[in-house]
Amino acid sequence: MLHIFYSRLRMEEKALHKAAESRGAAFDFRDVGDLVWPDDFEGVGKGDVALCRCVSQTQNIALTQLLEGRGVRVINPSETMLLCGDKAATAALLEKNDIPQPEWRVAASPEAAVKAAESMGYPVVFKPVSGSWGRLLAKISDRESCEAIAEHKAHMGPAHSVFFIQKYVEKDGFDLRAVMLGKKTATLMKRSSAHWITNTARGATPEPYSTDPELEDLLSRTALAVGGDFLAVDVFPTPDGWVINEVNGQPEFHGSVAATGIDVGGLMIDYAMSLHESLL
Repeated sequence: MLHIFYSRLRMEEKALHKAAESRGAAFDFRDVGDLVWPDDFEGVGKGDVALCRCVSQTQNIALTQLLEGRGVRVINPSETMLLCGDKAATAALLEKNDIPQPEWRVAASPEAAVKAAESMGYPVVFKPVSGSWGRLLAKISDRESCEAIAEHKAHMGPAHSVFFIQKYVEKDGFDLRAVMLGKKTATLMKRSSAHWITNTARGATPEPYSTDPELEDLLSRTALAVGGDFLAVDVFPTPDGWVINEVNGQPEFHGSVAATGIDVGGLMIDYAMSLHESLL
């Protein structure tokens, strides 16, 4: 059985439902807000495949770990979700695997964060260790601004007690987003914006982009290092070649579909069904 769990009916979840239905898959499609563990999960167990599509990272990880305890194969596994939900852990893994990325630092106090920024040289970007959609990013160009932002973050609660800082990359107004499925590139789009943040959630314009051998090798090595089944990889251009900016372990994909015309929902259902068959 294929299970699709969600917390909000976005375009992605509707596409997954349509694809599963059109393929005649045996599946259930349920809002986690209506469910209680273990009462409402009778019959869910070993040999099943699940897509956990909760908007909340915390809900996704909790549900995935519960399902994995029953022997369910989840897309993505909880270890991948945990890794991708932590920018510092992801950066450390990329470094371990010699995958190029913007210069970065991690600090545990406002004073150390300022020291880290000074050591890299301005401009730098402060990022929350956990977060998406380009939220709570701060581009900082001088020490006074850095001191102010670091002090503000220090009072924003435990989630901001670790400072993740990247060297700002001048990327000519665009970046790339690759959707990886089963360690292979499913879609690749260019996101352009006059703003330094080039997320489509912040208004960037998407369009299809043609890959090249250098880029494809980088994406493949990144997917193999991170693991999991379904990833979105953000890539920056630099004078020295492509670098990996971030890896998302539970991405939205409607922007990629709109830009490329590729049915990502259908590809995901095909992949999930092939996993299910391999478990039988």
